[in-house]
This record gives sequence, C-alpha cells and structure tokens, in this order.
Amino acid sequence: MPQQGWSAKRERQYEHIKDSALERGEDEDTAKEIAARTVNKERARAGESEQASRTSTDDISSGRRGGLRSHAGAKGRTKDQLYQEAKRKNIKGRSKMTKAELLAALDDR
Repeated sequence: MPQQGWSAKRERQYEHIKDSALERGEDEDTAKEIAARTVNKERARAGESEQASRTSTDDISSGRRGGLRSHAGAKGRTKDQLYQEAKRKNIKGRSKMTKAELLAALDDR
C-alpha cells in the first residue's frame, strides 16, 4: 500500500510499522492499514501532505502516543478525546469526570 508521493524515509517507516503490526499478530490487511494511516498522519504533522485534518496536526505524535500506551495494550480514545466528544454532546459535569466516567457517560447516550 505504499503510495507514490511518499519519500524513501516514509516507505521505510511504512514497512517498519507494518512488520511490527504483523509481529503483534495483526492480519496483513490490518497491518497495512495501520502503517498507511500512521505514515499519512506523520506526513501531515510534518507539513508534507496537501491536506491535513485537525486531529492529525493537533493530537500527540504517533510515536509518543504509542510510547505512552506501550505495555498496556490498546486503550482506545484518550481522555481528552472523550472530553471533547462529551463537550460536543453537552454532557454536564464532564470537567470533573475521570476517563472511565466520561466513557460511561458517552456510552449512555
């Protein structure tokens, strides 16, 4: 799935991420998707892409996020992401909620 506009560095990054996902037990298609999304996000953060979503540029980097979540498995959305969704849905008391409470409040809606 490497794309034409990618530099040699991004091609190597893609292969490394894909191989890591395969070693973790992901199937080939999922590994390719994870790698492509990660590389595209890094390209957006570095200003290498023509278009970039706000979450691609404002969220913490993929490497840092992975480092924060390593050894604990995938934990889903961050507390800030849950908070922002709760804000959009106008959930009262969200500023004092824990991540688990935000998740529960969002699941109720």
